[in-house]
Formats: sequence, C-alpha cells, structure tokens
Amino acid sequence: MADIKIYSATVCPYAHRSRLTLLEKGVEFQSIEIDLQNKPEGFTDISPYGKVPAIKHGDKRVWESAIINEYLDEVFPEPPLLPPNAIDRAQARIWIDFANTWFVPAYSNLLRSPEGQEQKAAEQELYDRLQFIENEGLAKLSKDGPYWFGENISLVDLTFYPWFERWPTIEYYRGFYRLAEFPRLQQWRDAVSQRKSVGSIANPKEFYIDRYARFAPVAAK
Repeated sequence: MADIKIYSATVCPYAHRSRLTLLEKGVEFQSIEIDLQNKPEGFTDISPYGKVPAIKHGDKRVWESAIINEYLDEVFPEPPLLPPNAIDRAQARIWIDFANTWFVPAYSNLLRSPEGQEQKAAEQELYDRLQFIENEGLAKLSKDGPYWFGENISLVDLTFYPWFERWPTIEYYRGFYRLAEFPRLQQWRDAVSQRKSVGSIANPKEFYIDRYARFAPVAAK
C-alpha cells in the first residue's frame, strides 16, 4: 500500500485535481479534509504555503497541485497521464500553465465581479479563454478522441475538469450560459464527467452553488 496522505478540501478545485490523479492512478490514499476557514495548528508544517492540496508520501512532502500531479505520474507510472513523446508532453505542460495563468483567473474574475462594466469585461475575458480552448486545444489535439490528447485521459483533462464541475456557479450567479457555443468543449466535459474516478467524488451542482455564494458579490443598489 502506498503511504500517501492528501490534505484536501472538498470545495477546492485545486485539491480536486490531485484527488482525481490519485484515483486515476489507482493509488490508495488517506484524504484529510482541511477547513480552509479554520486551518489546524501545524498545517504549515505540511503545506508551507498554507494551501491545499499538499501530500505526504512517507516522510516526504509535496505541495501545489500541478507539481503534485507530475510527481504522482513519475512515482506511479501506470497508467501514464502525460503523453509518451517530448513535444506532446511540452504541449500538455503549456495547457496546464494556460489553465493556471489564463483560464482559472478568468473564471474567478467573472464569479467575483458584480454587475456592471466590470462584469461585462469579465464575461468577455472568460469567453475568449473558452474559444481558445475550443479552437487551439481540443480541435487541434484531441482529433476524434474524447479527451484533450485523444483516446487517453491526461493530466491536462484532470487539471481543467474541476472548474467545469463547478460551472453551474457561473451560470447561477452570473447568468453566463455561453458554454453551449462550444460543442467540442461540451463533448469533452461530458466524457470526463463519465469517468469512474470523477463520479466517485463528484458533487451535485447545489453543493457548489451553496458554497460559492460568498465568492459571488452582488452589486450595490
């Protein structure tokens, strides 16, 4: 049995990524839920940034979800979650970086923007990111397969998916229904959502709508 503990929070999409990676790898692990509003004493001894996810593998610590996921892919090589050749691995890392530096901030900006010009700008920003994913990512890399790199799921799929499980929060709080304009992206989301790993820890949309209310301010009247 692998001696893996993951310090996680069910509401956190970053921790969601790493739990999905462990499940796809078939690695047994202990999940320790962290209350992000009331972190336990000594948590920074595990996660120096004070964030989730973090893992302990024996007496070793790793933190930051993208780094955790690559670590797990190296230490538990089957099934592989990065492509076998160098250029595709580079492309995978580009898309993981795109998720972190472009897509996630756009999602967060819209959720956190009250009504008005700020929200309109955030809507356009998120729309542009979705369009880039549709045209530069899925249309060019997945070919006829269901996942980012075709027939096999990868760390890229697991990196993006948690925000799409939380997508109802964008629709509910911001009325942003434009995902329907991206058929390839919707097909991808549907395919990933049907994975056994995803279903085993999935939450209903009401779970996210309730817990994300504090991130979605209402404009002053």
